[in-house]
Amino acid sequence: MTLLDIRHLGVTFHGGRGEPPVRAVDDVSLRLDAGETLAVVGESGSGKTVTALSLLGLNPPAPRCETTGSILLTDEPGPSDRPGEPPRPGRTTELVGLGARDWRGIRGDRVAMVFQDPGTALNPLLTVGTQIADAVRAHARVGRAEARERAVEALTLARMPEPGKHLKSYVHELSGGMRQRAAIALAIASRPRLLIADEPTTALDAAVQAEIMSMLGALCDDLGMGLILITHDLGVVAEQADRVAVMYAGRIVESGPTGQVLADPRMPYTQALLAATPRLDAPARTRLASVEGRPPRLSGPPTGCSFAPRCPVSEERCEHTVPALLTVGGSHDAACLFADAPRERPAAAAAEVPETLQDDERAAPLVEFDETVLRYPVRSGALRRVTGHVDAVNQVSLSVEPGRTLALVGESGSGKTSLTKLLLRLETPTAGAVRYDGIDVRRPTPAELRRLQREIQVVFQNPYASLDPRLTVREILAEPMRVHRLDAAEPQLEALLRDVGLDSYALDRFPSAFSGGQRQRIAIARALALRPKLIVCDEAVSALDVSVQAQILNLLADLQAEHGMAYLFITHDLAVVRSVAHRIAVMRHGRIVEEGPADRLYADPAHPYTRELLATAPGARRDGADDGLVGTGATRSDKERSSTWPR
Repeated sequence: MTLLDIRHLGVTFHGGRGEPPVRAVDDVSLRLDAGETLAVVGESGSGKTVTALSLLGLNPPAPRCETTGSILLTDEPGPSDRPGEPPRPGRTTELVGLGARDWRGIRGDRVAMVFQDPGTALNPLLTVGTQIADAVRAHARVGRAEARERAVEALTLARMPEPGKHLKSYVHELSGGMRQRAAIALAIASRPRLLIADEPTTALDAAVQAEIMSMLGALCDDLGMGLILITHDLGVVAEQADRVAVMYAGRIVESGPTGQVLADPRMPYTQALLAATPRLDAPARTRLASVEGRPPRLSGPPTGCSFAPRCPVSEERCEHTVPALLTVGGSHDAACLFADAPRERPAAAAAEVPETLQDDERAAPLVEFDETVLRYPVRSGALRRVTGHVDAVNQVSLSVEPGRTLALVGESGSGKTSLTKLLLRLETPTAGAVRYDGIDVRRPTPAELRRLQREIQVVFQNPYASLDPRLTVREILAEPMRVHRLDAAEPQLEALLRDVGLDSYALDRFPSAFSGGQRQRIAIARALALRPKLIVCDEAVSALDVSVQAQILNLLADLQAEHGMAYLFITHDLAVVRSVAHRIAVMRHGRIVEEGPADRLYADPAHPYTRELLATAPGARRDGADDGLVGTGATRSDKERSSTWPR
């Protein structure tokens, strides 16, 4: 049964002060069946999230935002009123043009959304249980006790450990993976027919990512719920989606069954995304194939193919003809003038970055952790007395050499971020030593402290929290340069933005005007502003789409080769680790369980936990796959799923 039918959807934002209108979504048509998963992929600013927000009526109201076209949402048929009579037909609702009162009956009840950052989507002043119970009571006439039971059911289905206990937890008391489970439980508590998941696994480790995606698949199968998955992770798309739609510059440029699109992409943009995706089977330290150029500004109607300026195979007619979405085989559609002829994917470039050291050379360490311990007290009782301790970091010894990249991997709560806080002087070690280029990080002199502040920079995991919302991008980039008495003139700031794939017009905008991926690019530009000797990258590229991710990783490699810069790279993406790391350290329960050269660790992991991480990584969970992304061709609905949801 067709659950959602989008026809010729258009969304235009009208700016003030003489700014031209922006056509963020242009002539988008999509269809979703009950129990099906549709993945929507594309670069930041391609229109994915605006399309999703249109399904919830969350775009700005008219006249600032104008929505055209049709969005039909159909509920499944209900039981018959009397024995022997046919069942009631499904209810179809036109979502475009609904009023505020009608939207209250749609949002959360028939359509729900899991937002990209659960930390900002959940209310920090209310417990998790209160938020879920309030959502249930907003759409169903139930008492407090039944609403609480429904909240426990939703948390159980979201695979929250000890759901009854975590009803009383606040958001700040949960890890990243548990916050995402709470956000999913909040979305499904009223049992919607359509669930929209906007980057639901960004920055989650491979094991938690696998659990979250498995749980979302179970919901679709058991409840007949439709799922729209907005993501930049093509490995997740290959494993979880029945169909995929690729968006560029507000338009659908390719769509069809996932296996067909990923195995035989006909649009050069799709081919470029696939070529830019890091792969587990690629050689270590391989330069990624990036998509050259930047997406077009959408302030005017297209005069030709919007991808033509970046397309490696475009011709003159591409600049003057807007390609229509045409069927190229079965239900596989592509918007390209050459879609009928098979096109070769852009090949990934060979490693071109010269190494500052050979693999068997070990220079004097730039950073040293020597038997480092970080112990947090556990307090309980009315007097908050110390009743125990938790070893977040337990006798860790590691080193980072100049011009080298050490990747630190492990599941959430393993101690990775706690270890880096010791280097950044955000925590004080309980025992052991932390040294940077001979400086005792615990007790630096004033001159040494100023050197640490300039030579060590960090890119935090959450760009929503790491950028001051009251400052423009110009002020964000210039502030550290002025503090350290560097030239913060316009050309320098524009060059920083170009390095991370942003235009100079971003300088006078606030962080709220940008998507999550664009905010992370600004955070990376700020870290590069002082040209440090060491950058701590805490999930620095997890929020970026694959094309920008490839540009940033290549840029970091170039800076490393040119300036001898070192990186401490914290990530859950083992394919990204393979493309950047010289050495890998695997952390679990505050300890290093395995460390060694990247090639050896991938080829012959010694510790069972390392083997488990590699087995659960996207790209490694498909049986019989002969491609880095495309699996056996079986759809997600062909796989066995289980659920605790009452039928």
